[in-house]
Amino acid sequence: MTDKELLEAAARAAGIDYGWQHIYDDYEGCTADKWDWNPLTDDGDALRLLVKLGLRLYTSVVDGKESACGGFYVAHRGDAFTATRRAIVRAAAAMDSGHSAGDKPPQVGFD
Repeated sequence: MTDKELLEAAARAAGIDYGWQHIYDDYEGCTADKWDWNPLTDDGDALRLLVKLGLRLYTSVVDGKESACGGFYVAHRGDAFTATRRAIVRAAAAMDSGHSAGDKPPQVGFD
């Protein structure tokens, strides 16, 4: 699943109205999709997502050096903040009920 798909699924799970803006950069001569709400990069967006969905978070800097949320474990690899945000978004995306009929969302545990 791409980051864009993760964000869209997390937004649907949380009932957040989302939309992508198509941006053209004259200097670079390329286009890109931009979204102002991004819990993968913004601590505040990630925290609001965590609270809105009632997710539990565990982070360990000493023993396992990983963050876990909703049964998803993400290794820190030198950046605990990025790993924690990604764990939150993955758990939220797994709660999305907007997946297509043939797809099964990952099972999420909250222990």
